[in-house]
Amino acid sequence: MNFSGIKKILVIKLRHIGDVLLSVPVFRALRENFPEAHIAVLVNSGTEEVLETIPFINEIIAFDRSIKEMNFPQKYIKEISFLKMMRRKGFDMAVDLTGGDRAAMISFVTGATYRLAHDTRGGFGGKKYLYTHLALRNDNQHTVLQNLDIVRQFGIKTDNLSVDISISEDVRVFVKKVFEKNGTNKIKTTPLSPPLIRREFKGGVFSEGNAKVVHVHPTSRWLFKCWKDEYMADVINWLTDRGITVIVTSAPDKREMEKAKKILSIVRSRVTVLSSQLLDLCGKTNLKQLAAISEVSDLFFGVDSAPMHIAAAVGTPVVALFGPSGAFHWGPWDNESSKLSIKSLEFNPPYLGKNRILTFGIHTVIQQDWKCVPCGKDGCDGSKTSRCLAEMKTEEVINILKGKLNI
Repeated sequence: MNFSGIKKILVIKLRHIGDVLLSVPVFRALRENFPEAHIAVLVNSGTEEVLETIPFINEIIAFDRSIKEMNFPQKYIKEISFLKMMRRKGFDMAVDLTGGDRAAMISFVTGATYRLAHDTRGGFGGKKYLYTHLALRNDNQHTVLQNLDIVRQFGIKTDNLSVDISISEDVRVFVKKVFEKNGTNKIKTTPLSPPLIRREFKGGVFSEGNAKVVHVHPTSRWLFKCWKDEYMADVINWLTDRGITVIVTSAPDKREMEKAKKILSIVRSRVTVLSSQLLDLCGKTNLKQLAAISEVSDLFFGVDSAPMHIAAAVGTPVVALFGPSGAFHWGPWDNESSKLSIKSLEFNPPYLGKNRILTFGIHTVIQQDWKCVPCGKDGCDGSKTSRCLAEMKTEEVINILKGKLNI
């Protein structure tokens, strides 16, 4: 389709950090098809930092989510003020990757000539009339492909499906100094860091005899996606027992910090671990620094979370535990495998199946093959605890790590 007069484009993604990151191919497609356009991205406040690592956009607009908690008069004034501001920006095209009522209204209020989204489901009646172009939705696709379909079905295409981010040299230097301060110098060589200990990773398995560093991020903002503390500690102990340096991170969120600290206390209660071999960076990094930590690590181990997607984006092999979430929608995206044609990925979607062990390129997802999985619920029977994760045994996870680390 011929879109004429496109000078300003708005992309709306009012979701979470991982969701925003998986939208990168859409930003790239828009930049390749409209190289001179001003591209702005509207996201929830608290997720905008990840956009600072993406080179295809010109403007980041953060929506203040605290508006939702305000009393009616205050909320009304703030909402109207925000909508007026969006209208004044004069967008020619709005691409809604969110699908919610708020995003639909914002898209319409911009007055953009072209307003693209998925075919609408739920929400207020007549929502579909707020858009000019509705793309068919394929529920069996990975989120990366679902996002891209919104523009691809109308001729805005790209051959590059990579979900990648850029890491500045100053962030790499900062992370290197943190490691050196803690006596850890076994980090992987990166394009901008001096050679330390070089190691190879071929076909998803390390070559023998190389020192290894594993980045462990055991938490998620949704605790029903997390594994048992004792089991996570078992794996960390197993890694350090084999001379592997483990870097543990978590978000600065109070609940995540408490969970991560409890895991580390269990690890330390069992055996004395050198500080240079077990690096506690919980709550001490921003997203850019977290990306740099994953980049210099040889493997990422954790749960379904934004850091999992960040690790995949910097090309670090991922082993992730999935509970109620659908891996076929949310599994770590492999940039090398995504070099296949879109038709190939549609015919053979990533992570589609119930095999317990699901792979996509260098990444592996471990998930129960129960009939109820994935259910998409926040725990079993409203308990906020996912039995499919609670009953996932340490031995099975360690066996996968053995194969990945070749030990």
